[in-house]
Amino acid sequence: MKKIIDNREIEVNEEGYLVDFTEWDRELCLCIAEEQGISMSEKHWEVVTYIQDKYQKEEPLSIRGIKKSGVINIKEFYALFPGGPLKKSTLIAGIPKPKSCI
Repeated sequence: MKKIIDNREIEVNEEGYLVDFTEWDRELCLCIAEEQGISMSEKHWEVVTYIQDKYQKEEPLSIRGIKKSGVINIKEFYALFPGGPLKKSTLIAGIPKPKSCI
């Protein structure tokens, strides 16, 4: 299905995740984050970069993996992306929802 984000027509799935990662850019990211009620900080960008790197290496993402990453501690991860940190962070990063998310 199509959704207008950042004045562009973007293909998303039924949960709002980008279908084509190549459509992602920083401006799109800022718009998605704003829709989620998140104001991007340097730490948010660090987490997004880490998540995208894992995705591009085809490595599975999980809360446990984030905890062990050394990028962010779990308490801070939940504070940065409240209400489902892995779902929100991957949505903002423009990658598919991890299988570990319900």
